[in-house]
Amino acid sequence: MFKKLSFSSLGSAFLLLALSTVAFAAGEEVATAGLKYFSVSVFAAGIGIGIAAFGTGIGQGIGIRGAVEGIARNPEASGKVTVTMLIGLAMVESLCIYALVIALILIYAHPQSSAIAKLFAL
Repeated sequence: MFKKLSFSSLGSAFLLLALSTVAFAAGEEVATAGLKYFSVSVFAAGIGIGIAAFGTGIGQGIGIRGAVEGIARNPEASGKVTVTMLIGLAMVESLCIYALVIALILIYAHPQSSAIAKLFAL
């Protein structure tokens, strides 16, 4: 546990230092503001996807548990229960896909994308 935590902390610190040197090398306030906006957008997208995946996993687990309990009580209705469960799981999974779309919009479609592109251009 400590080894994983130290590697992730070291990686985060390295990424922060690497991006800050690129931002200071640009020397433009717009580029620095764009980089801050980009880093906050990436962080928000990661947190949003994490929460969406967590909620989707719990919802799907509850749905599958209910379907299995229903099939265990009435095995003759397994066909109808399975079809209904699969449709319900697709609806629950679509919520996570919506969160992914919003996260991608946060990362790639923001007003300062041209400033960030100039920052990373070699």
